[in-house]
Amino acid sequence: MTTVKMNQKKRVNTIGLLKYFGVFAILLFLFVPILWIVLTAFKTEGDSYNFTVFFKPVLENFQYLFSQEFNIGKYYFNSVWVVFATLLITIPVSILAAYALSRFQMRGKQVFMFAILATQFIPLVVNLIPLFLIFRNLGMIDTTIALIIVNLGHTIPYAIWLIKGFIDRVPVDIEEAAAIDGANRFQIITKILIPTALPGIITATVFCFVITWNEFMFALILTQKEAVTLPIALSFFNGEKGVIWNQMAAAGIIFMLPTVIFMLLVRKQFVQGMTSGSVK
Repeated sequence: MTTVKMNQKKRVNTIGLLKYFGVFAILLFLFVPILWIVLTAFKTEGDSYNFTVFFKPVLENFQYLFSQEFNIGKYYFNSVWVVFATLLITIPVSILAAYALSRFQMRGKQVFMFAILATQFIPLVVNLIPLFLIFRNLGMIDTTIALIIVNLGHTIPYAIWLIKGFIDRVPVDIEEAAAIDGANRFQIITKILIPTALPGIITATVFCFVITWNEFMFALILTQKEAVTLPIALSFFNGEKGVIWNQMAAAGIIFMLPTVIFMLLVRKQFVQGMTSGSVK
C-alpha cells in the first residue's frame, strides 16, 4: 500500500510539473515578442540587431517619432478618429438592431439574420476592388470617412450578433413590468436593457475596437497621405540598409498603448461578458 501511495504521489507531482511547464511555455511564447519590442525600442540602430538585455537605453527613437520628419501625431489622430467614429455609430445601431431582432416578430427575420451573418463569411479581399472603385468615383480616396464606412461594414454585423445573444438572455417579464409602470420603449432600452446587457455590449465594443484599430488592408489601399493610420505608418520604417527595427519597435509600443489602456479600463466587464456569454 505504501508503494502504491508513493507511486500515486510521484504521478501527481509529475503531472503538476508538466502543468507548470506548459503554462511557462505559453507565457514565454506570448511575452518574449513583447519583451523584444520593448527592449528594441530603447536601442540604437546598431544594438537593435543584437538580442541582449544589457545595453545603454536611448530615447532618440521616440524623439524621431514625434519630430516633424515623421509626425506620428497625425497618424495617431487619424486612427483615434476612425475608431471613435466607428464605435459611436456601431454600438447604438447594433443595440437597436439586436433588440428588434430579439423582441419583434417580422417577416423574413431568419433570412435577414442569416444575411447579416453571411457578411462575416466573405473574405475581406473580395470587397477590396469594388469598394476602391466606388470610393474613387465618389472622390473619397484618402479620406477617413471612407475608412469609417468600410469599418462599419465589418463591425455592425459582428456586434449585432454578439449583442443579440445577451439581449435574448434578458427576461421579457422585466420589460413588461416596466411598461405596466408607464415606461416607454426608449426608457426600457436605456434604463433596463442596456444596464442588464452591459457586459455583452462592452464585449462587443472591445472586439470592434480591436478590429478597427488594427485594420490594415483597406487602410493600405484607400489611403495615400492625409488619412494614413498607425498600422500603415508602421510600414514606413525602411532605410537604405533595410528595416529600421529600433524605430519600428518604438512606434509599435505607442501603437499598442491605446489597446492596453482600453483593456485595463474594461477588463472586469469584458471578462464578465465573455464568461456569461459561454454559460447559459
